[in-house]
Amino acid sequence: MNSAADLADWGLIIVEGDDAASFLQNQLTNSVLGLTAVASPAIASGPDAVRLVGYCSPKGRLIASAWLGLFSKADGTSCFGLFISKDIAASTAKRLGMFVLRSKVTVKDVTASWKITGYCTSGTLDTLEVDKTAILLRLPDVMTAGVAMQRVLIAEPITSDQASAEASSEDAQILWRSLEVMSAIPRIVAATQDQFVPQMVNFESVYGVDFKKGCYPGQEIVARSQYRGAIKRRLQLAHCPIDQLANAPTGPGSEIFHADDAGQPAGMVVLSAPSIANARRMDFQIEIKTELQAGGTFHLGGPDGPILMLDQLPYPLITI
Repeated sequence: MNSAADLADWGLIIVEGDDAASFLQNQLTNSVLGLTAVASPAIASGPDAVRLVGYCSPKGRLIASAWLGLFSKADGTSCFGLFISKDIAASTAKRLGMFVLRSKVTVKDVTASWKITGYCTSGTLDTLEVDKTAILLRLPDVMTAGVAMQRVLIAEPITSDQASAEASSEDAQILWRSLEVMSAIPRIVAATQDQFVPQMVNFESVYGVDFKKGCYPGQEIVARSQYRGAIKRRLQLAHCPIDQLANAPTGPGSEIFHADDAGQPAGMVVLSAPSIANARRMDFQIEIKTELQAGGTFHLGGPDGPILMLDQLPYPLITI
């Protein structure tokens, strides 16, 4: 099964210049040094070429997350590409640009001039064909119905042909969104900015934090949370039958309540999507209080909202 989906909610930031690597090293939660540069149209793949990164406020809260690769250009230079949520691309690029100072770095939000596509397949990637101007980055595989689905983010400069091309099918977009949710790897959007210390959404357990790399904004708080065992909230997977959702809010930032502590929110939705495995349910990434997971029920949107049923994470959580 092959599928290509237009990702209208994704954007792209390009960072380049002689000091680009050291600049990003001092801004992001993960190390960017030593990344293998990939020449288009080869696919950046694996930990040597792809990194999940976070960008934190001074208080250690994620204001952005992105998938990062280093790409060789035809003129012999290279650039870093950050695949990021479209609704925070411009503000993130602007914020990064504030710290360039005298460094030989340019930071550009190129979302308006690049098309982002999500390609997934249960077969081989050898047949994937793109223009040589594209940059490609492979995300971790996701298991669904016992099948490993491979996922690739593709960014291409928009041409007149692409601008007039038909949009991808709704099924392709549902498949991509479902796989993203089921990966249990968070993506920060505008509604969830500045809400989570990275560990609250399992960022360290999906290799988005390097605790040995040195300083970056919020680093002391992130490290203190890890080594003092102060993480009391975690990302979990959950689902709910669609026919029970009615008018309940399901998007990122929607509040979640617990039956045993109905007076205040117990968490929020990180991402959500219709299930590709079961058309009658909606799947969720939710950030919730860990102390409440032992019993009782979580409710979407309010204390009397639809019940969310917790599912198994596809990876173990890192503990100290």
